[in-house]
Amino acid sequence: MMNGPLSLVHVLERARRYFPNSIIASRLPDRSFLHRCSYADLYRRSRALASALTRRGLKKGEAVATLMGSHYAHMEAYFGIPIAGAVVHTLNPRLHVDETAYIANHAEDRFLIVDDTLLPLLEQIGNRVHFEAIFVFSLNGYPIPPGYEDYEDLLASGGSDFTYPVIDENDAAAMSYTSGTSTGRPSGIVFSHRSIVLTCLGILAADSLGVVCADVVMPLVPMFHVLSWTLPYAAVMAGSKLVLPTGHWETEHLVELLEIEKVTLGTGVPTVWLAVLQLLERKKRNYKFASGLRLFVGGAAAPEAMIRGFDRQGIPLIPAWGMTETSSNIVVCRLKPHLHKLPEEQYYAARARTGFAVPLSDVRIAAENGDEVPADGATMGELQVRGPCVAASYFKKEPDPDSFTSDGWLRTGDVATIDGEGYIKICDRIRDLIKSGGEFISSVELENAIMGHPAVAEAAVIAVPDPKWSERPRAFVVLKPGAVVCGEDIARFIAPKFAKWWLPDEYVFVESLPKGSSGKCLKRVLREQAARRGQSGHLPS
Repeated sequence: MMNGPLSLVHVLERARRYFPNSIIASRLPDRSFLHRCSYADLYRRSRALASALTRRGLKKGEAVATLMGSHYAHMEAYFGIPIAGAVVHTLNPRLHVDETAYIANHAEDRFLIVDDTLLPLLEQIGNRVHFEAIFVFSLNGYPIPPGYEDYEDLLASGGSDFTYPVIDENDAAAMSYTSGTSTGRPSGIVFSHRSIVLTCLGILAADSLGVVCADVVMPLVPMFHVLSWTLPYAAVMAGSKLVLPTGHWETEHLVELLEIEKVTLGTGVPTVWLAVLQLLERKKRNYKFASGLRLFVGGAAAPEAMIRGFDRQGIPLIPAWGMTETSSNIVVCRLKPHLHKLPEEQYYAARARTGFAVPLSDVRIAAENGDEVPADGATMGELQVRGPCVAASYFKKEPDPDSFTSDGWLRTGDVATIDGEGYIKICDRIRDLIKSGGEFISSVELENAIMGHPAVAEAAVIAVPDPKWSERPRAFVVLKPGAVVCGEDIARFIAPKFAKWWLPDEYVFVESLPKGSSGKCLKRVLREQAARRGQSGHLPS
């Protein structure tokens, strides 16, 4: 058989040949305006960027950072940097400036492309980073400030006769960093051309996300976060129309884009879709979404109540799972045919499971001694994964037993179960699991049950120290606007689902939950607040 490299060069050339008229629609700072360009434009400008950076001395394997939102120029960097043989490194503007500086220095970024709207953030980093040159993309059309170079001038300096360098499929193409923890710095993941192409093929698979050229794809995962789950690359491979919100993450604007652009596929974390669902239920008007619209939710377990809520809107919400180390979602909840015939309660319980592994990926649930747990849907263990799109090590680090097993599996840090059908269900993060009286309690299952209460908008459950039981669950609850409910009401509502000792000892009502850069709840912050409350006797503001 012929042997050709799996690379982003092929993806870009495919877009030029078969889908030159496919559209990238970007909502720029002027919300009334959608910038539209074609894949032919993407091809031309990506090659111009590659040529210009090469002329500036960019060498194979060097990193070029982006500090940008989700829009067409970021797509040019997604392709232009890797096809030059270099590595596109997406910086997360939502991180603390100290972490951003650390990441840029650790990655040894040579150049930076930055949105003008993010220059104030860059200036906070100051002289802690030393880019050879900084190219500013003007989202607003304003003049480029002194001391920076114009991104459009950079493109204009590129030649039309650009020739692709020799690229091996195992060469680095992109780079992303995990979120930092309370005990360590963020870790870098380097994606190869091969892993990105294979991830795209997985996304196009029918029992995965099933992206096709007729789709209108709107990733509501920022392009600076894990390559937006690799979905922009997959959309270009399929020839789909792309809708990018730039920096407009307000719920009303997202719903407006879903409707106006006739989006057929969207991806996002539970907090994003929960806000969309609440808007749809509150507005009570007949939105004219595209027929066949389906939404995928990842980043955290999807509450069953949210899946039911979107069903009432006529929109399927499909759980999936992945992490930075896996490039994208490698577990998707597609129901097997016979499961559609289950009674309602069992059917929705099945819909709320995380799913089974996509082709080419393997998963297992391991007990503390390393043995696989029984496939009974109840015994919990650590979710471990492997496959050609899974990281084998972290950038500049040797594999360690806390992250990788001796037989080559990635330790995810997620606690899960697996049933006889092969469906896994994420129960918790290992660090968030509550151990009470020697038995484990899943904070995720409690949260999802609490969010099923009609008065509850969001919920988070953490472990707090207990002198008798070691740890006990405490729930933090955000109510829907105008709702009035007490902890006893919620306890009675969820009691039929759990053993009595699972139920939280306390319900703390708050206006909002602390969120991280990806939209996940920061339970670390809640634990810190709980500790301060324990010391002072009252809940901190």
